[in-house]
This record gives sequence, C-alpha cells and structure tokens, in this order.
Amino acid sequence: MSNQKHYLQFEIMREIALGSVSGTQASAIADIALKRVAELVGLSASALILWDDKFNPILSITYAGTDENKGLLVELENELYAGLRRRKSLVSAYISLGGEKPLSSFTLPIRKGDQILGAVIGVQSGKGTLIKEDEFLEGLAAALSMAVMIWQLEAIIEKEKFNVSMATAATVNHEINNPLQAILGIVQLLPKERKDLDESLLRKLKLIEESALAIMRVTHKLMNITEIKLTDYVNGTKMLKLPEDENSS
Repeated sequence: MSNQKHYLQFEIMREIALGSVSGTQASAIADIALKRVAELVGLSASALILWDDKFNPILSITYAGTDENKGLLVELENELYAGLRRRKSLVSAYISLGGEKPLSSFTLPIRKGDQILGAVIGVQSGKGTLIKEDEFLEGLAAALSMAVMIWQLEAIIEKEKFNVSMATAATVNHEINNPLQAILGIVQLLPKERKDLDESLLRKLKLIEESALAIMRVTHKLMNITEIKLTDYVNGTKMLKLPEDENSS
C-alpha cells in the first residue's frame, strides 16, 4: 500500500476522532467519513445504520454515487444483512457476488462493548478488493463506534441536565408558590376588610401583589422549559433562559 493511501486513511481516522471530541453530531461525522472512505476504497455506496434493541433503524446515513448504487445498498441490507442479524446474530461479513455485474460488499458492527448498536455497510462494483481493506474498514467501524458512544453519552448528559433542571423547577414552584399564595391572600383581602387604609398604603399593597404575581409567572416559566438553554448572567456565570425570553434582547 502506498504511503499516500496510508496517510489518507490516517486523515480519515483523525477527522472522526477530532469531530467526536469537538461535539460534532455523529450523523455529521459519519456523513463526511463515509464519503471520504468511498472515494479512498472505491465504494459505490456506503452507510452507517444505528438501531434499537429490536433492530429497528433509529439513524441511517448513506453516501452513494448514484440512486442505483444506493438502491443496491438498501437491497443488500434489507434482503441479506438485516435478516441474518435477526436470525443468525450476524456480526460482520465480507461477500462477493458474481453474475453480469459482480460486486463485493461488507457489513461491520458499531459496538459498545459486547452490545452491537448498528453497522457500517458498503458495496463495491466489479471484482472486489474489499477483503484487502479489512484492517482499515474494521478500524473505521471502531472509530465510528467511538463517535457514536460519545454522541450517546452527550445525549444522556443533556437528558440528565434537563431532568435535574426540571426537578429544581418543581421544587422552586412548590416551595415558593405556597408562601406566595399566603402573601397574595393577605394583600388582596386586606383592602376589602379595612376601608380606612390610606392611598399610600394601598399603593404599597398593590406593589406587593404585582411583585408576587411576577414571581409566580417566573416559576410558571420554569415549569414550561422544554430544553436547556443558558444565557450570560454576571461574573462569567450562566442562568437558564426562560421560554418567553427566547426573542428578547
């Protein structure tokens, strides 16, 4: 193998690694990697597929030179690889098919330990040389596995951040709204029971009422957060961006 090809293989692995640690989405990493691998190895089409525990696809990224090649890849996945995974626990395979239009194909697993999360598949037109690329392709599958695991970890962390934020919002809503209700009850009832209150005191009671209602609106916004977004506060600290603040400056 030429030094140039070795270098290009290294560059592909490097891009996957750097993309993974920089927070780039796994789908974007796979999209770029599949295209570059197809060009380097001579694949007509390639794809990254992730699935759930019942092998139902949850993410599919495909690169293909033509619609015909894409259709051929989909046909191989649906009619051969997917069935063998379900019936025979297929992990990896390299195959060659003859006929008027010979081709070679492979499927390699996306792993998380012993758990198989998905597969990288590819097809090469003509009398194939894919088996000669087995070390590189298996390294590619391992690199993409790492990218997928980092992506999943980030998703789990974001979910936990959201759960913690919502638990905090529920606590604030409960612990603050209860005494606020008592305050509101007093300031709203007092003017009705005491007709001798002067205008200055009535204005102060009204201010207390409006302030209490403003606090209650904030707790209501907290309970309606659907995703965690932060905005600058003071001294480098951050605070939650409330739903109604999305378009404010």
